[in-house]
Amino acid sequence: MSRIGKAPITIPAGVTITVSKDNVVSVKGPKGELTQAVDSDITVSQEDGVLTVQRPSEQKRHKALHGLYRSLLNNMVIGVTEGYKIQQELVGVGYRATNQGNTLDLVLGYSHHYVFQLPEEIKVTTTSEKGQTPKIILESIDKQLIGQVAAKIRSLRAPEPYKGKGIKFVGEVLRRKAGKSASKK
Repeated sequence: MSRIGKAPITIPAGVTITVSKDNVVSVKGPKGELTQAVDSDITVSQEDGVLTVQRPSEQKRHKALHGLYRSLLNNMVIGVTEGYKIQQELVGVGYRATNQGNTLDLVLGYSHHYVFQLPEEIKVTTTSEKGQTPKIILESIDKQLIGQVAAKIRSLRAPEPYKGKGIKFVGEVLRRKAGKSASKK
């Protein structure tokens, strides 16, 4: 049995979950509403404030889908109650980030600015305090979407291994390389 798939999802107060006939699960909470289509082989049931996911057989495909859909549904429940937050920092001389609503303007050392239009489901804020690196803070209820957007922003200038310049996640540990060594006598 899948260790992740067999774990029940406890439904917090204020969250309502509905499962339609065509296996579309909709989770509604204080922060918003999310929907997820579930494979027709997987059974989603709700009773006594607990959501459970079952699979019909021990096939490899069913085992994979069992854990997948349980994780997706759990992420939806966490998203509509607490939400997700990703912080990124820009390391480099002259790197800046500003935002106007959901439009992110990045200066990353290239000859041009990157203007990045974010989906309306994501709330973005930028901070640039004196003596600290500029930060981009993304908030959303959809874990998949916020992770995808954060990865896209990071790919515009990924951190390089020698000086660590680029866009990195706050708390991320980069693997650094030694530079050229002096000539030996």
